[in-house]
Amino acid sequence: MTVPTPAVRDRAVSLPSAELPAYIYDLAALREHAAAVRAALPGRVELYYATKANPEPELLAALGPYVDGYEVSSGGELTHVGKAVPGRPLAFGGPGKTPAEISAALERRVSRFHVESVHELHVLAELARQVGPDMRVSVLPRFNLPVSDDSLADSSLAMGGRPAPFGLDPSDADTVVRLLTDGTYPQLTLLGIHAHLASGLRAPEQLAVAESIVTWAVDLAARQRVRLAEVNVGGGMTVDYADPDRRFDWSAYGTGLARLTAAHPDLTLRIEPGRALTAYCGWYATEVLDVKHSHGEEFAVVRGGTHHLRTPATKGHDQPCSVLPVEPWPHAWPRPAARQDLVTLTGQLCTPKDTLARGVPAPGLRVGDRVAFGLAGAYAWNISHHDFLMHPRPGFHFLD
Repeated sequence: MTVPTPAVRDRAVSLPSAELPAYIYDLAALREHAAAVRAALPGRVELYYATKANPEPELLAALGPYVDGYEVSSGGELTHVGKAVPGRPLAFGGPGKTPAEISAALERRVSRFHVESVHELHVLAELARQVGPDMRVSVLPRFNLPVSDDSLADSSLAMGGRPAPFGLDPSDADTVVRLLTDGTYPQLTLLGIHAHLASGLRAPEQLAVAESIVTWAVDLAARQRVRLAEVNVGGGMTVDYADPDRRFDWSAYGTGLARLTAAHPDLTLRIEPGRALTAYCGWYATEVLDVKHSHGEEFAVVRGGTHHLRTPATKGHDQPCSVLPVEPWPHAWPRPAARQDLVTLTGQLCTPKDTLARGVPAPGLRVGDRVAFGLAGAYAWNISHHDFLMHPRPGFHFLD
């Protein structure tokens, strides 16, 4: 949804200029979306939220009734989520865990570890031994599994299926399973298999990847004569910035997962969406500072920019947005306004890369009007380079 909800629109228009830009989150919209996602999933599919997408405490709490737990990928996220939603199950992932982070997770009795290498498995086992002989740690080795050549063709970001620093090579599978089941490391328990291969996939491709992961995991278990309780097929459900209303088909995906769980009645499946849960509930609201005509094109400079909302610059897309007209004009001089139908929206940074959206249909856009950029509820503020040029940080508003 590009158009702000009524509550967001009212807040974006009513904020004083000095309090812009601002992130505005509609928590009621988030709850409604999360509830629909949860309802689309079958019973033996667990839903963990990937905290990296947006770790704001208010969002974590709003998601609480609809998720089974939270996936964290650093010691900082571990501490943050533990304070924001205390007592909830956590899964600790990430390709570069330090000994200090692993120890902190063990002390917090984190319920699942996604282990990314044989070396990391050795480190985890030794640190668990030091914590105490009664320590029991559930492990899901993460594997970078091969997939068919076209399975990830439409992904926006691939973390597997090809050479990558993420996860274990499949050739390590027998070694890892043996270490986890032959008594070498009594504190560690093989819970299941984890594989997150790509982001930006639609439901049919996402389901095909999930099926290939489960098939590989089941074959491994049969070959090693071990039992797996769980297979984590990752997240990465697409969010389409070019066509925001074309959402991931959770109903079709849930139906496919139901067939998959029926075929494997002893397995629990787990998914870890991030962006696809929270992107739609957030807007980056700002104000037009200037309108310029340059070599036949028109540009509107807004407060803030890609140092607050980084994804348009890094992913090369145009952030969907809505213009919110503001009246009146308080100055004696003429109000600058766009003369053409299409305007490029840029920020305040001294770089041509500070472009939020190109070719926006905004005829008559004026200085002082507000702009609300949608799909800003994930990988927005928390992934941006905040201190470049030392502009003020945005405000944060959580509407409920």
